[in-house]
Amino acid sequence: MIIVHHLENSRSQRVLWLLEELGLRYEVKRYQRNKTTMLAPPELKRIHPLGKSPVIEHDARVVAETGAIVEYLVEHADGRLGAPAHRDDALRYRHFLHYAEGSLMPPLLLKLVLSRVPLFGKAAQKKIKPMIDVHLDYVEAELGARSWFAGSEMTAADIMMSFPLEAAVARAGATEGRPHIAAWLQKIHARPAYQAALAAGGPYAYA
Repeated sequence: MIIVHHLENSRSQRVLWLLEELGLRYEVKRYQRNKTTMLAPPELKRIHPLGKSPVIEHDARVVAETGAIVEYLVEHADGRLGAPAHRDDALRYRHFLHYAEGSLMPPLLLKLVLSRVPLFGKAAQKKIKPMIDVHLDYVEAELGARSWFAGSEMTAADIMMSFPLEAAVARAGATEGRPHIAAWLQKIHARPAYQAALAAGGPYAYA
């Protein structure tokens, strides 16, 4: 049995979605954020020293970091939703698997942090917005060129891209003037596995 240590309104929602798409059996252990700091509770440090979510437990292993978890689960499922056979599609798959957290998420996180800083934060956010727009325009063009991030079929790269794009709607108006991002989000939210993951994870502010 795969145990998912799931924090509300976090990246771990993607792990639940992937598990549902793969049809793997799992158990959810839910954690609530501190209402003042919005940080994860200290109980998560009992599972992993960083005290972050997502973390999974499986076969006496503890796996942290969303990308590593996604790769682990894809491998566990014999490669389903993994890299496509075509070399160019496979390269796109690996690119977006890492781009989600490596490039797209950092400026969105910075904007969130600055939004909580009085006075200076509001001015600084204006400088961050153009950086985010470059990424969102890039993503819009990519989704305009194909149905899914890696090619004609959904892969784990789409699952990795879900959280930053959902967060970008709330933080940066991602769907304003970007119909391909809007259509892609609508498409993933309609999937039965996505809906099942929402039911398993509890309240999620970004769907």
